[in-house]
Amino acid sequence: MQQGLAEGGAPLSGRRVLVTGATGALGPEVVAALVAAGAILRTLQRTPTSAHGIEPRVGDLTMLDTLHPALDGIDIVIHLAGLLHIANPPPSLADAYRRVNDEGTANLVRACEAAGVRRLVYTSTIAVYGRTEPGTPARTETSPCAPDTPYAVTKLAGERHALGATVSGGSSGVVLRLAAVYGAHVKGNYRRLVQSIASGWYVPVGAGRNRRTLVHESDVARALVLAATHPAAPGNVFNVTDGQVHQVRDIVVAIARAVDRRPPRLRVPVAIATVGATAIEALAGVARRTPPVTRAMLDKLLEDIAVDGRHLCGALGFAPQYGLTQGWQQVVARMRQDGTLGRRSDAG
Repeated sequence: MQQGLAEGGAPLSGRRVLVTGATGALGPEVVAALVAAGAILRTLQRTPTSAHGIEPRVGDLTMLDTLHPALDGIDIVIHLAGLLHIANPPPSLADAYRRVNDEGTANLVRACEAAGVRRLVYTSTIAVYGRTEPGTPARTETSPCAPDTPYAVTKLAGERHALGATVSGGSSGVVLRLAAVYGAHVKGNYRRLVQSIASGWYVPVGAGRNRRTLVHESDVARALVLAATHPAAPGNVFNVTDGQVHQVRDIVVAIARAVDRRPPRLRVPVAIATVGATAIEALAGVARRTPPVTRAMLDKLLEDIAVDGRHLCGALGFAPQYGLTQGWQQVVARMRQDGTLGRRSDAG
């Protein structure tokens, strides 16, 4: 019932909602979903910008005093902002991760409690589970967490702050652990993968049987609206996925079909790729250049991450709308519309 309301009605009609990170990769999709749900929208930004129908407020998560004015009169907060994962971050970034993802979330929770905010929805990541071993069961919300990067460690710390948020003596925090998000707005590895496959030059490494857990950006936005409105959401942690665990080779096939390419037939054995990456790193070190491929990148490509998203479906009635086929077809169509991906004839 609640899910149907979120999709077909205006569950946030008249509610004042503040969004942090609205200008990030996921922000536009979430903002559009909140507006469609009837929210009166305000955004928290470090630099002032304006958008029709949205009230921007300037503030900084690392500066508690700047948050109080932005939260005046707010009913619900959607917390998207954070310092994102990057491969092999230098040690100097550890403090930045702590200040933004950990302490920044703690500041936001304090400000929400002082303002009487009724609900705080915090976007976390399935990276808090660490890697899974091939063949083992997918992680659930009751599985132990084993974060192994500064990003994941500090996002888990942010979860604890969010779940500790209270209003009128009751919990007001909800945590959504997002699978790897893909979509037309999202940049990074998956966008590069689409462009590489479309060019016809992509060659997979290994058999591609390692697992991945994905979710389309539109489904994330729908899950956030649901978490912001469902009465059973506060005090809980939910994994947000497309309902499946995929092998990397199946993701590659889905993308290839979406860009009108044959799935690649050639594969580079892992051992050969490892030797090549090691050699490239060594040569780049001698030349004092950044290597285009590293062993860490290869390791990331081959990692196994399997997470179960059924709890959100059962507890709140969430139903993902995008599987691999529909999701990647939508992404490719949008990328071609905005010019970030050429048509089949343009790619060769």
